Amino acid sequence: MRHLLNPLDFSVEEIDDLLALARDIEQNLPGYAHVCDGKKLATLFYEPSTRTRLSFEAAMLNLGGNVLGFSSANSSSAAKGESVADTIRMISCYADICAMRHPKEGAAFVAAQKAQIPVINAGDGGHQHPTQTLTDLMTIRSMKGRLDNLTVGFCGDLKFGRTVHSLINAMVRYPNVKFILISPPELRIPDNIRDDVLIANNVPFEEVGNLDDALGQLDILYMTRVQKERFFNEEDYIRLKDCYILDKKKMKLAKEDMYVLHPLPRVNEISVEVDDDPRAAYFKQAQYGVYVRMALIMRLLEVQKPC
Repeated sequence: MRHLLNPLDFSVEEIDDLLALARDIEQNLPGYAHVCDGKKLATLFYEPSTRTRLSFEAAMLNLGGNVLGFSSANSSSAAKGESVADTIRMISCYADICAMRHPKEGAAFVAAQKAQIPVINAGDGGHQHPTQTLTDLMTIRSMKGRLDNLTVGFCGDLKFGRTVHSLINAMVRYPNVKFILISPPELRIPDNIRDDVLIANNVPFEEVGNLDDALGQLDILYMTRVQKERFFNEEDYIRLKDCYILDKKKMKLAKEDMYVLHPLPRVNEISVEVDDDPRAAYFKQAQYGVYVRMALIMRLLEVQKPC
């Protein structure tokens, strides 16, 4: 039995195989309608979510399975004080696989230690978000045709952005990838990512404060929102929330084949006028999330591809 708690739980070869399966699902979706007949996915979401939770549910339903679970801690026995360890023991009696989102870093790891079913980390605090990373990798490869020889810019909340941390962890394994980290000083990438991932792997990177100066160098721009829920001081959030706004004027500074990704939801960091730009890939990115999660469910349940 395998779990997915961290992007590095899968080798590069396994990720390539998973993305190939996701691509086949995209092209032959009806053919996968019964591969998980009789299987159940539990969605344990202690934090609010739209795309991740619903894409997991859509993925399992597309495969012919069923879904059960909860969408907030207040609607579960966590409100009565039940531990994650006890919850997952109970859920293991009801479902074949589960996806968990939790505000506390390491919660999915705790669940995996006690589970009798595969556990998928759907986001744990500011730590990791491996299924979003798989979605991002599929989007980048679909847009650019490769995952190597790229300059990738991350812009916005790099301190608390678990999608940023996960994607950097995954992409340092591909050759000739450079990162440009665009943020205000208060939201810079954490030391454990800078020192233990980028510097330790001799990956070239720059830390800058100006988006305009970086745009012309990028093959991919990964925008993020400033996350209000991660701030203890609302004044700091208000001061920082609109520090970067991507609009049509800024897009003119970028290459014709630079694509914009965003894990969503957005607030003000991408103007709606950018949505019509052919380089805006974030809604396609959300669609790819369903195919990737379908492929992942199949792999963790050891379900075979239909003939």
